[in-house]
Amino acid sequence: MIISIIIFFIIFGILVTSHEFGHFIIAKAGGIRVNEFFVGMGPTLWKKQKGETLYSIKLLPIGGACVFDGMDPVAEENETYDEHSFLNAPVWRRIATLFAGPFANFIIAYLLAVILVSFSAWNFPVINQLTEDSAAAEAGLKAGDKIISVDGEKVYMAGEVTLISQFAEGSPMDIVYERDGVKHETTLVPKYSEEAGRYYMGVYLGEYGEIKGAAALKYAWYEVRYYFKTTYRSLALLVKGRLSADDVSGPVGMVKIVDDAYEEVKPYGISAVILTMMSLTVLLSVNLGVMNLLPLPALDGGRLVFQFIEVIFGKPVPPEKEGFVHMIGMVALLGLMVFVLFNDITKFTR
Repeated sequence: MIISIIIFFIIFGILVTSHEFGHFIIAKAGGIRVNEFFVGMGPTLWKKQKGETLYSIKLLPIGGACVFDGMDPVAEENETYDEHSFLNAPVWRRIATLFAGPFANFIIAYLLAVILVSFSAWNFPVINQLTEDSAAAEAGLKAGDKIISVDGEKVYMAGEVTLISQFAEGSPMDIVYERDGVKHETTLVPKYSEEAGRYYMGVYLGEYGEIKGAAALKYAWYEVRYYFKTTYRSLALLVKGRLSADDVSGPVGMVKIVDDAYEEVKPYGISAVILTMMSLTVLLSVNLGVMNLLPLPALDGGRLVFQFIEVIFGKPVPPEKEGFVHMIGMVALLGLMVFVLFNDITKFTR
């Protein structure tokens, strides 16, 4: 478990540092003053002032921040900021700076995915077996068929077919597949399993193969796109009430996920461990990017909402109103973090 905790902190450090560095580099490029850039939370272990920015590393490897001059809109009434403050920067420069954090997470996810795809097997959406009384068999599908698209959505990996099937909720699925080099079309009606409480296509999917050379660049995008779909579609299920509190994980839950993955692949050697942890990092990086773009107060997405309001109406929201909204959002966010942490602890000690 100690090794898993260390791995988790390394992954978390990569995600947070890349996110905040995204904010940092675009702010600097746009002439926005950065007062402090730090990684970690709590007491400061190391710090150095360079130019206008204080760089520091803190004790607890859980978080970080890029603090812009004039970031707090409420303080605008109490202090005078120059043209290099966040508040006085042109609105599109502020938008670029806020968006840069989540975008950096997507870039890191893609770069890691390129390495991952280049050194591990790709799971193509090929049917290798049909279940008994299979809905797929009734639709005319056979073992060896390669699925090209589902409901008009092109698929490149086995997991994409499973994902679409889960969200189809039993509705007919238009399948385009390839057999012996010829494309065919059919409509599959998933069958409901009382035992599992969900609908099934009735297939076992997956055929592993290598992705070589420049093709890795394309398939890395497919990998990131898959995790992007997984994240926002899971959020949709959460909003609909289709997921419970046990389906949401915080730091403790993530450590457990890392530990389970580590224990499972450890017998296969260090290379298997590295590739598995890279895959987890890609998933979490995309997840962090998407979550931060949600239009919720205190998140980058929430702050972006206020910037776009300024673009639309030609004037900013009064600072005290924006500050109040973000304060309420921060309180709610902290409350959610405490709830998730408590739920993680109780979930894994049952």
